[in-house]
Amino acid sequence: MDVTHTNQLAREKSPYLLQHAHNPVDWFAWNEEAFEKARRENKPIFLSVGYSTCHWCHVMERESFEDERIGKFLNDHFVSIKVDREERPDVDKIYMTFVQATTGSGGWPMNVFLTPDRKPFYGGTYFPPDPRYGRPSFLQLLQHIAQLWRERHDDLLASAGDIHARLEGAMGTADGGENIVLDADALANAMAFFKKSYDPRHGGFGGAPKFPQPSMPSLLLRCAKRFGDDDARRMVLQTCDRMAAGGIHDQLGGGFARYSVDAEWLVPHFEKMLYDNAQLAQLYLDAHLVSEGGARRRPDANAGKSHGLAELDLPDRFAAVVRDVLDYVLRDMTHADGGFYSAEDADSEGQEGKFYCWTKDELSKLLAPEEYNVAATFFGITAEGNFVDHSHPDPLRGLNVLSVVAPDVQVTDLPLLASAREKMLAVRAKRVRPHLDDKVLASWNGLMLGAFARATAVLGEKRYLAAARRNVEFIRQKLWVGPKSDAKDVGTLYHRWRDGERDSVELLEGYAFYLSGVLDLYEATLEAEHLAFAIALAEAMIAKFYDAANGGFWQSAAGAKDLILRVKDDYDGAEPSGNSVATLALLRLGAITGRNDFIQAAEKTLQLFAQRLAQFPQALPFMLQALDLSLQEPVRMVIAGDPASERFQELLRAAHSVYQPNKILSGNTGAVEEFSRTLPVKGAAVVYFCRGNTCEAPIDDPAVLVATLGR
Repeated sequence: MDVTHTNQLAREKSPYLLQHAHNPVDWFAWNEEAFEKARRENKPIFLSVGYSTCHWCHVMERESFEDERIGKFLNDHFVSIKVDREERPDVDKIYMTFVQATTGSGGWPMNVFLTPDRKPFYGGTYFPPDPRYGRPSFLQLLQHIAQLWRERHDDLLASAGDIHARLEGAMGTADGGENIVLDADALANAMAFFKKSYDPRHGGFGGAPKFPQPSMPSLLLRCAKRFGDDDARRMVLQTCDRMAAGGIHDQLGGGFARYSVDAEWLVPHFEKMLYDNAQLAQLYLDAHLVSEGGARRRPDANAGKSHGLAELDLPDRFAAVVRDVLDYVLRDMTHADGGFYSAEDADSEGQEGKFYCWTKDELSKLLAPEEYNVAATFFGITAEGNFVDHSHPDPLRGLNVLSVVAPDVQVTDLPLLASAREKMLAVRAKRVRPHLDDKVLASWNGLMLGAFARATAVLGEKRYLAAARRNVEFIRQKLWVGPKSDAKDVGTLYHRWRDGERDSVELLEGYAFYLSGVLDLYEATLEAEHLAFAIALAEAMIAKFYDAANGGFWQSAAGAKDLILRVKDDYDGAEPSGNSVATLALLRLGAITGRNDFIQAAEKTLQLFAQRLAQFPQALPFMLQALDLSLQEPVRMVIAGDPASERFQELLRAAHSVYQPNKILSGNTGAVEEFSRTLPVKGAAVVYFCRGNTCEAPIDDPAVLVATLGR
């Protein structure tokens, strides 16, 4: 590493900021020291936002931020600030909204020019080092902005003030939905909209590039259940099949990349994000349950017959994908004490995909001839390859992204395929790994906690329960400060921990996502301590972020002095919004505890976004899942008895074995709603189906419980 230069980012914990600590640019972190310098010297702020596993962020760093001329010009004319969007999504949201509104698109790296009081006046994403396609070079742009700052200073300030006023008016306000009655029509309209965008050839929704965006197919499964629409169900299952077979899915090491650059799910953008894998694990759990609960498929006894992928393994193929994802996370993305890391890079040794790809020559030398023949056919290996990193000045040729192109494998060839995979994985393990972003975020840990908890309940994997419990302990020790004895005090959940240190930032998505994950863990175990933690998180979230006057949740707490705006996030993209997750979690928690304050906050939030839900369902597919739950009294099951008994655990497993997205599961101890605590225990354990203060006759047979849930 070149350490000719060292800037103030060397003091930070963010892996992304540390990547820029030795640029010739005199970077600051997002802090008052930088703002004060800009005010004192009357310089515009150059704000650059990205994250450590962002491929094009690396490209722009190599091309521009490591350039001595550009570094000097920035130092002379600007105050330069770097922000890790994963640590500060609240900062990113404000300026990304500005960039999208003024340019029509967004992405990372995001580069925005601000006044000293942090109001934006110009921005974009990637800027090239040389003039291209009629666009100026990055240095030319800097020179132009600096000239405008000198010669049209007052005009820029006035423009920034006007932009700020418009942003303030557009963000966080009601959308005129107070008179809209939300009903099942909103869900039907959403289902129809998504079905129109379905790709019948490759699965997924829309064209290239293709993002999994799991909240969309998850909503379709809910709608398929509500409306009895088998086409919607089939679309989701085919999408899951095609993604699992594609190059977006790491066929050797497990887990999914962030998106594919094509419509076929073949060539991924190789970075792996914790939030994607958490949501995809949940989606594949749903797919497992929807496809008849993972009925086992046994190969035909005829050894010469050809079998498809769905028949290769005894467990359901979707359950196998869940295990593949979670085992990858446990192996490569988990801190020794239980926290989950954030991401793995797309690049290794400076080239995208180098860690994951194979040449025909390399494999023919590694594998025995009979192994190579099976593996090359199965994975579609060719001399030409199917991937070239054109962004690199010296791209590698003949690289093959592994995907399943010939799923039908002779039973007699399965051992050859297995041995080939073992050899390939062993060799790959010796390569230079992509960079690991090892910060632990409360928000993304909540998503992955939920995946491990549900996999425990649905698949019966005790090692996943151990991982979930360790994660809760990690977050409680590192990022959670519980409420004090003072009745006015609520707990605090900080956002980021890394290298022995937590930050001082609180964000809605941290509280909402972790609340959701803890609720999943409670329903997977019915252990009262998890319910108590969920209640503490919900109470703190409402106290710090809820807008009691208008409904909805602010993304940042009221005391965040470094932001020019408070925003209510209203978009479920690659990650669901904090508002959406908070709404669904509060509806669930309210049903379990009988707390009307939780339910009322959720319902008022749904009403705030009613117009958006009705007219733009593609914007909030996760919140539409909350609407689905709110439109009917949930199927509420109470398991009463001794949690340590075998029958209690059998009933708990049976309760999770049927796809019923609007069921609520609780025990009869702890902070559950009052009526549940009065239910009698008959024998070791029984299940009650309850509505209000009325319950059906108790069930003590797991098979009867499954049949009842199916009805």
